[in-house]
Amino acid sequence: MGLFSSMQWLTGYTKHWVRIALSLLVLLAFLAHVAGWVTLGPLRHLENLSYDYRLRMTAPRDVDPRVVVIDIDEKSLAAEGRWPWSRNRLADLVDQLFDTYDISVLGFDVVFAEADTSSGLDVLERLAQGELKHNADFLSELDGVRRDLQYDRRFAESLRDRKVVLGYFFEEKVGDGAQRLVGKLPAPSFPAGKFTGRAIDFFDAAGVTANLGELQDAAFDAGFFSIGSLHGADDLIRKVPMLWQYDGAYYESLSLAMVRAYLGVSELQPGFPPGEESSAAYGALEWLWVGDRKVPVDQSVQALIPYRGPQGSFEYISATDVLTGKVSADALKGKIALVGSSAGGLLDLRATPWSPAYPGVEIHANLIAGVLDGALKENPHYTLGGEFVLLILCGLLMTLLMPLLSPLWALLTTLTLLCGVTAVNLWIWTSLNLVFGLASGLMLIVAIFVVNVVYGYFIEARGRRQLAGRFGQYIPMTLVEEMSDNPSVYSMEGESREMTVLFTDVRGFTTISEGLEPKELTELMNSFLTPMTEIIHDYRGTIDKYMGDAIMCFWGAPVRDPDHARNALAAGLAMNERLHALQPEFAQRGWPEIKIGVGINTGEMCVGNMGSNFRMAYTVLGDAVNLASRLEGLTKGYGVQAIVSETTKQQLPDFAFRELDRVRVKGKDQPVTIYEPLGLKCDLVKNRKEELALYARALSLYRSQQWDLAELQFLNLGKLAVESSLYQLYAERIGHYRANAPGPSWD
Repeated sequence: MGLFSSMQWLTGYTKHWVRIALSLLVLLAFLAHVAGWVTLGPLRHLENLSYDYRLRMTAPRDVDPRVVVIDIDEKSLAAEGRWPWSRNRLADLVDQLFDTYDISVLGFDVVFAEADTSSGLDVLERLAQGELKHNADFLSELDGVRRDLQYDRRFAESLRDRKVVLGYFFEEKVGDGAQRLVGKLPAPSFPAGKFTGRAIDFFDAAGVTANLGELQDAAFDAGFFSIGSLHGADDLIRKVPMLWQYDGAYYESLSLAMVRAYLGVSELQPGFPPGEESSAAYGALEWLWVGDRKVPVDQSVQALIPYRGPQGSFEYISATDVLTGKVSADALKGKIALVGSSAGGLLDLRATPWSPAYPGVEIHANLIAGVLDGALKENPHYTLGGEFVLLILCGLLMTLLMPLLSPLWALLTTLTLLCGVTAVNLWIWTSLNLVFGLASGLMLIVAIFVVNVVYGYFIEARGRRQLAGRFGQYIPMTLVEEMSDNPSVYSMEGESREMTVLFTDVRGFTTISEGLEPKELTELMNSFLTPMTEIIHDYRGTIDKYMGDAIMCFWGAPVRDPDHARNALAAGLAMNERLHALQPEFAQRGWPEIKIGVGINTGEMCVGNMGSNFRMAYTVLGDAVNLASRLEGLTKGYGVQAIVSETTKQQLPDFAFRELDRVRVKGKDQPVTIYEPLGLKCDLVKNRKEELALYARALSLYRSQQWDLAELQFLNLGKLAVESSLYQLYAERIGHYRANAPGPSWD
């Protein structure tokens, strides 16, 4: 009976050898990713997401009372003036924090690399050595106020004999560039050669921007606030270096220096795996000791940030309230204070798992609290081996079971395995404080399940159905049917092509939307977008996306179109004509008049299916696409309905265009010539041709800076033309440039 049962199982596996082989290939791909032989970008992204989810799910989400942020916020900037403030005012802030509020430690998430000359002392000293050197009253008065005007000295005196930790930053080394030092560094945490020969990938600095020597000498200590290279394809900050290497020596982070100051610890101690303390050839640095607090680090001496929660996990106190004494007397007593900024204009907002704009100063606060609590997660190298074993066990189990189970049992088995792996991982996270890979195991289970369930469907899918599913939402069905005749030619994979892209947008849409009820606004947009889409389809265009009241579309893909520029321009002109014809109907329904601007550009761009693991779209990207969007935005300023670029104009020699200007649009260093399309040359009336000739002459005089003659020409054109806003614009510019000459290099 046992032999018969074994033969049945063997026969079942032989029947499904393709599925088993595919499952094993999936398993090998995942193992190669975990081992580091290949990198699967989506899997790495999912691993980051799973880490972020576990972090947010288990975060305390309470306010830590030990650490406060002295916030240079918008309120402080409004009250004290724009940053940087004078060192004299910062000295007042330090005095207030220590003398009035009796804080324990103060850290600056700010660097003071340049001397403060805001007092005007330099000017007074030059006068004392120059034209007023014989003025006894002036010299006597200067001697009396000189010390008060030495703001850097005043600031240094406020730091002396207090636990103040200054901040500075390193510039990451790329290649073999020369090292550069601005300011004065503190003494290193470890001397040069301390870790020579060990398997440690330190961040190596090419340059340092540190504090003035006078300030560094007066301060208790200093630590860097450099974050190093951003981690993960999404650039979210999940970990930061605890040590940087510069000129062979090793320097500690701002958070470590502040914890040392708070605990009264004189120096850091390195931590190595048991038995490897003295083995320079093998011992990697696995943690740092700050007194009896352990700080786990990875191969690059980085620590995972123990975020307590979203922004606001630490108390924020406005710096101006401290300066003016509005904070309660015992609010800061004995606390660790960090001076930093949450104001967006000071550019210290970072992308983190909690927010894309998270104050950098609060990252330091989280690290300080995490070190004090012993709450930093560990990710030692041996977890990689555990993840490898887990993948083999789950992969082989799924590979052997899936071919023999019914769809229902296969689903139940998969769900059970997913729940079990997740539960064990969360127990390791919360109970052992270890970061163990989760996404690779879960996605392997899902991937093998999907391979087995949908194997037949993908093998038997027909090309026509695939094309309709891929492109039906972007292009008219007539083109889909045309493509289905040779489906192997068309793909959604990214490629570079010369194409034409068109942007159109409703002018004043905000005002329009505010004057209509939601239902009316929906009907209006449907009545507007439907005929516009019909025109795009009529001219063989591809709809990229609707962006509220705007449309983005392109020509030349997925079906190649040698006349992409002509079709795009014809569609743009037809859209304005159709909209003009719709105005009586809109007015009859009580809707406001709608006007649009059209921007068209031709050039090389990347086209294909792009997006994320959660949503993909067939779209175009590139500088040429961005330029078309900028051109649409310029239509209102020049009082025209459509603007095309020079590359589009060059492909349409039988069309008439009016050169509008040379502009430097956002993202472009060189000027771009822009044109208004007027229609076919053969359709231009005589008066229009004469107007264009006069305009070309006026534009030439304007660019040669012959202001009087150019102004006369534009004023005459304004009288002749029906639409004269462009000529009025140039007349106004001439008035400006006559008073403010642009110079010979004007372009």
